[in-house]
Amino acid sequence: MMVLITYDVNTENAAGRRRLRQIAKACQDYGQRVQNSVFECLLDPAQCAQLQHKLRGLMDEKKDSLRFYYLGNRYQTKIEHFGVKETYDAEGFLSV
Repeated sequence: MMVLITYDVNTENAAGRRRLRQIAKACQDYGQRVQNSVFECLLDPAQCAQLQHKLRGLMDEKKDSLRFYYLGNRYQTKIEHFGVKETYDAEGFLSV
């Protein structure tokens, strides 16, 4: 299923900036960054639970925000893109 993950991390101090980097890195391991704090991830239920657990462990729940939007398996009809950044095929080949 396609899951859209968004986050807002308080970066007023060094600890917040570190959390921001750690959360971004964890999301990169599972999906594609589509905006600064937005990732599209193709996940099965176990991967989704694992990533959610990992991110909740990294964030400060009193200062940060984390949102998961579950777009499902027919996500292609739910996403429209406009503007300069090229889109990508989430199920296609990805070279690292």
